[in-house]
Amino acid sequence: MAPNQYSTLLATLEHVPDPRKARGKRYPWTLLLTIIVAGLASNYQTARAIAQWAKLHASELHAALPTLVRIPSASTLLRTLRQIDAAVLEQHLAQFVASLPTTTAYASCIISPHGELLQGQAIDGKSVRSATAHGDRTHLVSLVQHESAVTLAQSEVASKRNEVAASQQLLAGRDLSGTVTTMDAGVTQRKVAQQIRQRGGHYLMVVKKNHPQMYAELALFFELPGILADNEHYDRCRTVSKGHGRLETRTLECLSARSEEWQWPDAAQLLRRTCVRLERKKGKCSLTVSYALTSLTVEEARAADLERLWCGHWTIERGKHYVRDVTLGEDRQPMHTGQAPQVLAAVRNTLIDMWRAQGWSNIADAVRDTAACVQRALTFIGVRPTATLT
Repeated sequence: MAPNQYSTLLATLEHVPDPRKARGKRYPWTLLLTIIVAGLASNYQTARAIAQWAKLHASELHAALPTLVRIPSASTLLRTLRQIDAAVLEQHLAQFVASLPTTTAYASCIISPHGELLQGQAIDGKSVRSATAHGDRTHLVSLVQHESAVTLAQSEVASKRNEVAASQQLLAGRDLSGTVTTMDAGVTQRKVAQQIRQRGGHYLMVVKKNHPQMYAELALFFELPGILADNEHYDRCRTVSKGHGRLETRTLECLSARSEEWQWPDAAQLLRRTCVRLERKKGKCSLTVSYALTSLTVEEARAADLERLWCGHWTIERGKHYVRDVTLGEDRQPMHTGQAPQVLAAVRNTLIDMWRAQGWSNIADAVRDTAACVQRALTFIGVRPTATLT
């Protein structure tokens, strides 16, 4: 099915395969998924809580869902979450999210001097702490668009050490032309850079002390005076921001580079970012220096553009990970077995994207609005309202 054929979340759920055996089925598969997702949209975050929500609103659900004969128990919903093929679900949800309208289609883009639009997207991982606390380690790696925080793809890995392989899996088969993929030091690897360039994209990779030699060489490169014969290009920009009682001054410096010297696929510019943070009440001042490299040439991106991309990388933390943890309480939930942690994370990502597509900037407000009545939650996911439902 083409991405634009998924008009609602319910239509997407109808294409998630049913893994159950034919014998002993008591509930239609799509019905169970509908109740789970509607419960999650109403901020009921566990199988037990969703079952209680369904029981409390049994009359409304019976009126809205013709195939519902009796309310499923918590154990039934838990088994459903464990049995869902998370990888297939992620694929269908990604297709649905791609069809959602967005008011920030170009907000995360930079425009090169040639007029080319370059879309920023970030790769980062997140551990589901509730599952890890019970011994079932669940680490998810996501590909998220800058600014809009739309989840383009997500994959589960055994541990944080496997983020590189997961990142390659997320990028495989994707057309990366017109994109700049940003990543933290854990995914800064030559093979990832090579893959991005082969797929037609650009990268911005942070370098930390987990690459000790490269880190030391970058630090030295910025300290040594330039050589006129090398025709190096230098650019810098400074930004100042205030918030949460802090005053931050960030200075980004860029130097042109030759990939053959650094033995890194198509490395075109080296970056040094100096951040001075002042805590205004305490008067405490801290200094952080970070390094990165990018395949964007000086003709394609200036220092101000690269600073915007570097800042945009943290959209994945602010726009997705923080919302899932704090607003939707992901790390406080006890669901930790089978496919449940990844399935719930995937659905939460999609719900967040749907709320933002409807114009909500505060997800907590959106959750309260959706949870106000059963009709609103069901309509939100695509269940057609009935005349008798109030």
